[in-house]
Amino acid sequence: MGNPALKINRRIKEVLGSTTLAITARAKELQAKGIDVVNFGAGEPDFDTPDSIKKAAVKAIDGGFTKYTPSTGTVELRKAIAAKFKKDNNLEYSPNQIAVSCGAKHAIYNLIQVLVDDGDEVLIPTPYWVSYPEMVKIAGGVSKFIHTSWDTGFKLTPALLEKSITARSKVLFVNSPSNPTGVVYTKAELQAIANICVKHHIYIISDEIYEKLIYDSSEYTSTASLGKDVYDLTFTVNGVSKAYSMTGWRIGYAAGPQEIMDVVKNFQDHSTSNPTSISQAAALAALELPEDSIVAMREVFKKRRELMMSLVSEIPEIRYIRPDGAFYLFCDISKLGDSDVIAKKILDEVNVALIPGSGFGAPDFVRLSFATSDERIREGIKRIGQWIKNQPLVAA
Repeated sequence: MGNPALKINRRIKEVLGSTTLAITARAKELQAKGIDVVNFGAGEPDFDTPDSIKKAAVKAIDGGFTKYTPSTGTVELRKAIAAKFKKDNNLEYSPNQIAVSCGAKHAIYNLIQVLVDDGDEVLIPTPYWVSYPEMVKIAGGVSKFIHTSWDTGFKLTPALLEKSITARSKVLFVNSPSNPTGVVYTKAELQAIANICVKHHIYIISDEIYEKLIYDSSEYTSTASLGKDVYDLTFTVNGVSKAYSMTGWRIGYAAGPQEIMDVVKNFQDHSTSNPTSISQAAALAALELPEDSIVAMREVFKKRRELMMSLVSEIPEIRYIRPDGAFYLFCDISKLGDSDVIAKKILDEVNVALIPGSGFGAPDFVRLSFATSDERIREGIKRIGQWIKNQPLVAA
């Protein structure tokens, strides 16, 4: 039995661990024992950080750039982010509207803590990234899930959104490209959603971390670019982790209305203070890189996507959502059973790590990352297919 005298904050006690991190940790444990694990759980590019970025970090260390910076990042980095927003997204943000933090996850956490009060509803379309509802719990808010489906292309529709709004609705999450589905919203789809949020004065957190990884279109729309009214309600979140293969450097950022971003700054002052100074120097170098480096990585991911889709298509018990962006294949395994059970069995019995959909609000699904080599993709899907052949189906 636990210690009855042990008192833990109620909200924190209710927070669930990350299924993504748990599976990844288990896969690494098996690999450390010499077991050949195919890891489809990774939520990060398998490419190394570009050399010019690493050299910028070394230069920062050698130059003594190892002290505190302003809490929300150096002016130089925030100016570079503002320039990126202008060039890529047609968004005008001043450096004072931008807060650099310890990853895009941290940026979102800060925004939720600042925007959400006890009992406020946060609208979260399903499937969703695993951390959204847990962050809402910590803030004392209520996650209101809006269930999408195959019929809506797993996208939020204006009708679904309008039907879900109540007097307590405060914030809406928009994640495009989506983790875990990879779906990308068109400009028209975002405009329809934005119009409803403006009508009801609902804040939007636009999670755009996979912005640079889109495969079937050259057009990307940032929610805040759709007009002054929606700009004033939107917080744009991005970072360097996915586009520049810098996940461990922990640099993300958010931009939004000045009055609220000032409060975000105050909050960060008393939590983490500044992100690592050395990582900020590396992020500045990343934002100065030509687009060619991203294009090359994106083309590799596109080929891997095609390979994984073609191999999974040969397994009749599985169907998948075609991903337009990110690097995941979200697969319906409802004919096999519960995703938590299936993911555990596949890892334990054939040593393939994949992420159960329960953590994404989709218990009939599993997420497979194609951020790994062609050889590993072929081997992993082969193992999954062979394992499925030996399983009784739960549905015809």
